[in-house]
This record gives sequence, structure tokens and C-alpha cells, in this order.
Amino acid sequence: MQRDYQNIQVPGRSLYTKTRQLLDLVHAKGVDTCVLFYAALKQVLPEGQGAGFSFPGIGSNGEEKEDHPSTSTRTLLAQRPSLVSELQGCVEDALHALVITGHFTSADCNDVRLPVYTPSQQARRLLDHVRAKGESAAKVVLRYVQQKQGSGSSLNQENWTPPKVVLKYQKKLSSSVSAQSCFLSTYGGTSHMALDDIYTEGQLELAHYCGDVHGPLGLEDVVGAVGTVNKEADTVLVSGDAGGGKSTLLQRLHLLWARGTLLREFLLLFPFSCRRLNSERQDLSVKELLFDHCCWPDREQEEIFQFILDHPHLILFTFDGLDELKHGFSDEHRLCCPTQRAPVQILLFNLIQGSLMKGVRKVVTSRPEAVGPVLKKHLRKEVLLQGFTPSGIECFVRKHHSDPAVASKVLASLRTKNALLGLCHSPVLCWIVSHCHKELLGCGEGSPRTITDVYLMILQHFFQHRSSPKSTTGTSWLQEHLDTVLHLGQLAFEGIGTSCFIFSPADLETCGVTEKDICMGFLVQSKDMSPTRSKCFEFLHLMMQCFFAALYIVSSNNADRSIISNLFEPQNMRATGLGSSSCFGACSSSAGKQGQALNGEAASEERPNLKITATFVSGLLSQRHRSLWLHCCPSAVTEKRVRQVVRCLSKGMHKHFKSIPPPVDGEKKSMHAMPGFVWLIKCIYEMQDSRVAKDAVSKLEVDHLKLTYCNIGPVECTALAYVLQHLRNPVGLQLDNNSVGDVGVEQLLPCMHNCHSLYLRNNSITDEGIRKLLATGIHCDSFRKIALFNNKLTDACTQHFSHLLKSRQDFLSIRLGNNNITEEGAKQLAEGLKSNRSLKYLGLWGNKIGDAGAVALASALQSSTSLVWLSLVGNGVGNAGAGALANVIRNSTSLEELWLTENCITRSGVECLVQALKENTRMKSVWVINNDLTLEEVEDLRQRESRLTF
Repeated sequence: MQRDYQNIQVPGRSLYTKTRQLLDLVHAKGVDTCVLFYAALKQVLPEGQGAGFSFPGIGSNGEEKEDHPSTSTRTLLAQRPSLVSELQGCVEDALHALVITGHFTSADCNDVRLPVYTPSQQARRLLDHVRAKGESAAKVVLRYVQQKQGSGSSLNQENWTPPKVVLKYQKKLSSSVSAQSCFLSTYGGTSHMALDDIYTEGQLELAHYCGDVHGPLGLEDVVGAVGTVNKEADTVLVSGDAGGGKSTLLQRLHLLWARGTLLREFLLLFPFSCRRLNSERQDLSVKELLFDHCCWPDREQEEIFQFILDHPHLILFTFDGLDELKHGFSDEHRLCCPTQRAPVQILLFNLIQGSLMKGVRKVVTSRPEAVGPVLKKHLRKEVLLQGFTPSGIECFVRKHHSDPAVASKVLASLRTKNALLGLCHSPVLCWIVSHCHKELLGCGEGSPRTITDVYLMILQHFFQHRSSPKSTTGTSWLQEHLDTVLHLGQLAFEGIGTSCFIFSPADLETCGVTEKDICMGFLVQSKDMSPTRSKCFEFLHLMMQCFFAALYIVSSNNADRSIISNLFEPQNMRATGLGSSSCFGACSSSAGKQGQALNGEAASEERPNLKITATFVSGLLSQRHRSLWLHCCPSAVTEKRVRQVVRCLSKGMHKHFKSIPPPVDGEKKSMHAMPGFVWLIKCIYEMQDSRVAKDAVSKLEVDHLKLTYCNIGPVECTALAYVLQHLRNPVGLQLDNNSVGDVGVEQLLPCMHNCHSLYLRNNSITDEGIRKLLATGIHCDSFRKIALFNNKLTDACTQHFSHLLKSRQDFLSIRLGNNNITEEGAKQLAEGLKSNRSLKYLGLWGNKIGDAGAVALASALQSSTSLVWLSLVGNGVGNAGAGALANVIRNSTSLEELWLTENCITRSGVECLVQALKENTRMKSVWVINNDLTLEEVEDLRQRESRLTF
């Protein structure tokens, strides 16, 4: 097992010690493992060197000498997972049975009972010892388990109740969790926003490697079994962009658990904030982590903690914001004893990977870019939080405004501002827009279009609503509050550089933050875990801290001139051995204290907060906002910073283009998106300068731009469209396996004229999105191919495709596989196909068109002179459909491939295809795998027609 391998291959341990531990481990696992080890040893040792080795009961060929292997020991191996589950709550009773029968000594029992082991680990160790003892000991354990099952005395029985002291603690814990969760803690933590009143569900989906699940996921599916890829792992990852609602989702889970309406299988739930754990300077044990940082038991702490250790399957931990830790995830430092103290990050990482508290379920949230393969191998599954759907945006806005008339006005305004509607896909931006509705409704043509615009809107909103009317003179709103911007900006700036998100009074004093600055509302008091600490503060949201850091970079005269180049080219910092913290320490006069403490610690980390800050810097230096800085710093300094940003963006884009490999012979040149490409595109969009966008793509000469699995949502689609509309030549835009949705599709429309093909596989697109897409695409001469398999399309979309086929006699390919199209949709498509003379590829696999749909399509395609490839795989097509399609084979002068795999065609239907193939020598292949044919029929038909593929 991977765990055994890692326990032996500890860095720094001597080879002699590793060898002894390996032999001990093999011995403990019993005879079967010894046999395998002996055989492996014989293979790797030089010839003759292993001649002297001899194991009792094992022949020279490494096989057991017995003809009939032990039955009970084999059962222990075959049923190990279920036996571990049965034994983990009653190891003591099983040990007692083994001692009474003389199979175990007190030393054996003590080895199993070691306190460093969780109950499940104790059960595994017991089984290892039993296998080493042989057949009779195995029979004792199996008989004991059978008796337990027969008597119904398992700990999992329904009438079992926890000790009273645990139930009392549960009541206190749930009361504490409920109090922390009932009001919205993000976006300002204002107590008047009850979570019940404002909570709006975002889109939850499984990560692509967790399997295909049709239909939306619910909150119960986050911890549930759906999508599990590693049953041995305990950790569920919820990933999503900054401001995507991850913290709010966890808060909702906490509240529903405290009320007993969700997660009722967990007796105790312990919520943690990684942001606050970041500030923990002391080494902690698991017990101290749980009780000091969540809820302290009034009495019997040892008994409660022992209960937690003994019943891990009844416990749930949640860790919010893994990406906010100073240290990237690592599994190098192993810790398995729950009473041993360790730095908080090592404690956390060992909990996540399962070395500590195995069996306790853990839910962790993080931004996607902070999750690497080292962490993913320890995951039970990954759930993606994709923000609001269009209906979610409407629901949130209506919940936010008690006056329905105001909500309707805000929604009406959003529907006329396409770019702003795309931004509202992000819950935090949707909250800002709703919060600043008066400014939004009065802005007219100056409506926010970028993320920077939205944050400037809330900045102005906060200042104007907290300022005295007397203070409004002829100065601009930013000039009037410049001191506050600089104070908070420096605090945010230094915090971003050192991964510090909670600030002490000393931190505030260092940056000159006054009580007046705090009263502006951008800082809120942190819910600190330790009652002995002084009052600490944090920004309303991490995005707000990044925004203030960008404000400081743009408006301060003290910022080092190299800060922008370092901000946009973090690889330069890594190449010179500098972490981002030391870079920021060098760029401001007072960042040294925390920067020196962490110098170089995160040199290899992605640090996504730097990228968010750089995006805001791009937006703040755009032409439309440049007038804000006239009274902050000399215009020459601002212009220089603008040129620096433009130069960095251009250099970054061209570097991507230079890395594109030459095309393979016979294929067109393609560019696969590399890390950072989409981020650069977003920075360019924030600048809102068409000259910058044109220059950025001036040297892009590819036929296909592939952005699969790049976490592309509506916000990214807006930026992509802004830049790609300036391409000199059309490209094929491949956006498979992202989160485009209907909102994102609408954002892509401005660049449709520069797309000759569009691939949108697995993007949760509905008929409404297709309606808007084709309404524009039909007028784009270059647009000739579309692929939409694995979306949420129904028969309603086919009328738009039918219109496209009738109107465009140059369209080449439509692929609609794995949707929900029935015979009615097929008939609608057939109407368009009747008059079309250009379509070459039609893919409808994985739908429900049946015989009637196949007959309708065949009738429309019977005399086709263009169609080359047709797929109706998995559509319930029978003999009637096969007979109709045989006429297409017989009469079409262009068809080369027909796919009819996984249907219900019998021999008579295939006979029709065979007869048609005799009349069409141009046809290359007909695929009929997995239909209703016997092996004898398949063999006979294969010999008669070689172009049939079975």
C-alpha cells in the first residue's frame, strides 16, 4: 500500500533501518505477503546470490508448498475492508477472545493498542497480527465477528447512544456553531444579513475525474457518496474562484448541521478557518486544536476526546480557505499521534492526508490554482462551486432587496448591461452590485464593465455613505479620502506579500491605520479563536484586500519602481531565489518584520493573490480611471506605471506564443493554454484599451486555441471575447470541460466573427444559451463548426439548428452528443437537413431519438451529397431505423462512416445494411458494436461484409 511505502521511505533514515522495518512489515502481514516478498527478492538479486535463502513452507520457486491454501487466512485478506469496519469499534473484545484461546500474548495486545493508532488502524494491525499467527487464529477472529453480527451488538446499531457527557458537549458545540453561522460572515459580516434570508445556492458540479453525474448536486452531496473516487480517503475538496461563495456554502452546511436538518450522520462538527489558523504561533496537538479553537468542553475533556478517537466515523472537520495558508500543501512531514504537538500547518496537512484521525471526514475549501497533484492524491472527491446561474443571480438580488420594485429595477438594469451581468455570476460581485444599486441605476452609459469598475463603485459607496455632508468641497471623493486609502492600502499590500490576512493592533499602528479608517467599514473585527488575544481585524473579503493592495501600488509615491514588473513576472522572483514576501519586503519601507520571518518560504507557491492584485492594478491604470490619480502622484509616474503594465502584458503574451510547438505533419497549428494565459487575458480586459488587446494577439498565428480544463467561467469569457475579437485570422476556440454556462455563452458573442469553430463540451449550457449563440453565429461567415456534447440541451434547441442549416449552405459540422434530444428533436433537425447541401459531420450519439427519429433523419439525408460522417450511437435505434439508414448508404454519394454502436438492431436490421453496402463501394465502415446479435450471427456477418465493425 502507498501508506506502507511512505512509512518506510522516510527521508534521512538509514538503509539498515529501512531494511529492518521492511522485514518487520512483511512478517506482520502474514504468509501470503512473505511469499510475494520472497518471489520479488529472487527476481532482483543477482543470480546465485539468493541460493542460500530458505523460508519454511515455501518452495524454491517462491510458491507455497501446500496444495490447498488456508481458508480462513484467505478470508481475512479477501474481506479485509468489511472486517476493519466491523472490528474498529470492538478491538478490545476481539483481543480478549484471542488471549483466551491462547493465540495472543499481552505483548501482542499492547502492540495493537498503541495510542498513536486510530480505531481503524488498530483493527488493521490486529488483522495483520492474526494472519501472521496462522489459520487457527484467523478462525477465532472470523467466529468472533460472526457472533457479533448475529447478536446485533455492533456499535453501529440504531439503539446505541453516546455517553451523556458527549451528548452534553454536542449540545454546546452545536449552539456555538449555530451562533457563528446564522448571520452572513462574508461580505462584511453585518449582523442584519441573516443567512436564511440571503443564502442562494451556487452551481455545484463534480470535478471531471470524479465521474459523470447527471443533474445538479445538492448540499447533501458535498459529503455524500456521489462522485467518490477514493473510498480510503477522508477529505472532500470544494474548489472555486475567489468570491465564488465557498465560505458561505460551508457556513450553510454548519448551520444546517447545528439545526439537525443535514449531516445527521455526524455527531460532532468542528469548523476551522485556515486564515485564522495562519496566525497561530504555538505548536498544537489535535486535542488543543479541537477544544481551544472550536469549543471547550465544560468537563470530562479526556473522555470526550477519547470518544472522538474511538468513533472517527461520527466526526466531521471543515477547513475553510486552504489557499490562505502561508505554506503550500506538503506530505513530507508525517505525524500520526493525536496527542503530539506540531506546527499548525503540519497538523492540518496530516489531518487532510489521513495520517492523523483516519476515518474522520474532512471538507476543505480552496481556490483551484492552489490545489496541486500532491494534495489531489489524498482526496475522496472534488466538488466545484461554479457561482450563480442566471436564475441564481435573480434569486440573490430579490433576496437582497426587501422592496420588490427596487429588485426589479436592478435586474432590468443588469439585463441591459451584458458585461455586468457576466460579472454577477460571481456571488461577491453580485453582492457589491446589489449593495450599490443606487449608484448602478444612476450610472447610465458609465455602467461598470470590469471587476475593477465594480470595486471602485463599492469604494465610492462606502466613502460617501460614511462621510459628513460638510466635508464635501470641490475635491474629488478619492482625494478627500486618500489618507485612508494609503493606510489601508499599505496594510493590505504588506499582508498580501506575507500571506497575512488577520492584523493585530500593532500591524495597524505600523501602517498608520486610525480608528477613523476602521470606521469606514472595509475592516471588520476578526473572530479570533483565542480569548487571551487582543482585538484583531481583517478585510471584508480577500478580494477587497487585494484591491486595496493594488490601490496602494497605483497611488503611493513610496512604492518601489520594480514592484509592477515583479508583480507581473513572479517567475523572476523564483529564479533569483526570492519569495513573494521578500519581494514585497524590498518594495516598501515597513514590510520587513513579517517579510523577514517568512523570507523564501513560499518561493515555489503560485500565490494567486498576487495575480488578483495585478489584475486590479491593470484596471486601476486604465484610461477611464487615470484621472483618479491626478492628485495622488505626478502624472509622469502614473504614465510610467501604465507603460510598465502594458510592456509586461505584451511580453507575457508573446512569451506564450513563442512556446507553441510547430504542428505535426498533416495537422493544423494549435496552442494549448498554459498557466497564466487566461490571467493575462483578464488583465488586458481590465485595461479596456483596444490597442493593448490588438498588440497582445498580433503575433498569435494558430488555427486552434485550446482552453480545456482552464476554469473558464462567464467572467473569463467576457475577457476572452474582448481580446479575441482583435485576432487577424479566425481560430477554432476549444473550451471543453469548463463552466461557461448560458451566461458565458452570451459573453462570447462579440468574438464569434473570429471563430471558425466552437467546442463547448461539458459546460452546463441549455437551450436558451444556444438560442442566443446561434442568433449571432448565423451571421458570422467564418463560423462553420460547433460541438456541444455533454450539456443540457433538449428538443427546444433543434429548431435553432434547423434554422441554421436552412440559412447557411456552408456550415460543416454539428455535434450534439450526450444531451436530451428525442425523436421530436430529430424530426426538427431533419427539416433543416432537407434543404442543406454543406453539412459533413452530424453527431447525435447518446440521445433518445429512437427508430422514429432515425427514420426522419434518414429521409432527409437519403440523397445527401455532403454528409461524410453520421453517429447515432446509443439512441435506441432498432431495425426500422437501420432499414431507413440502409437507404442512405445506398443512395448517398458522400457518406463514408455510419456509427450505430450500442443500439438494439437485430440480424434482420443488419442484413439491410449489408445489402446496402453491396451497392455502395465508396462507404468505408459501419459500426454496429453492442447490438442484439449472437456471437454466431456476428461471425457470419463479419465474413460476409468486412466493412461492418462488430
